[in-house]
Amino acid sequence: MNDLQTEIAAQAARWVVDEGLEYGSAKRRALKELGLPSRTALPGNDLMEDAVRDYIAVFCRDTQPQELLALRRLALLWMVRLQVFRPHLGGAVWHGTATRLSDIYLQLFCDDCKSAEIALIDNKVNYVARSVTGFHGETVDALSVHAFCQDLNEEIGVHLMIYDRDDVRGALLPDAKGRAPRGDSRALRRLLGEVLP
Repeated sequence: MNDLQTEIAAQAARWVVDEGLEYGSAKRRALKELGLPSRTALPGNDLMEDAVRDYIAVFCRDTQPQELLALRRLALLWMVRLQVFRPHLGGAVWHGTATRLSDIYLQLFCDDCKSAEIALIDNKVNYVARSVTGFHGETVDALSVHAFCQDLNEEIGVHLMIYDRDDVRGALLPDAKGRAPRGDSRALRRLLGEVLP
């Protein structure tokens, strides 16, 4: 890590928190704003996460905890609805850096990859199907929905990434910091401080 990467991360963190940009987009925007060449080495996601936490601690400490709580409650609601697909929560909502501008990312581990889509259709849930980069860099199908968050009084993007059932084993390997990169509904309930059923 160098001072330039730290500066890029600090600049990018502002857009992640204030505008809801993804890390990659925020880093590229920071390069442009700082007038740096496009080949400049970008900060890693661990450094970005630290910069986001620092930014939240300074500028959002009064609002972010309640926004995070609201997003985690909404995520749990969707995880309960989709329990048959073994949902796991990842991203900023799982790691605790989410704000009201953050989307919810759920990984579903399905016996049949079309079953989650059929369940949404059967329950008359509008969604957009697309392809995204998965947690191992592979292309995976995703179903994106807008869900109303009562606690925030606004729509939140909920993205359901579809994986094969067997992929769950690799999904739970610790990240570079030794943390679980995602968690199931029981783990989320522990984060929420709720009594497990």
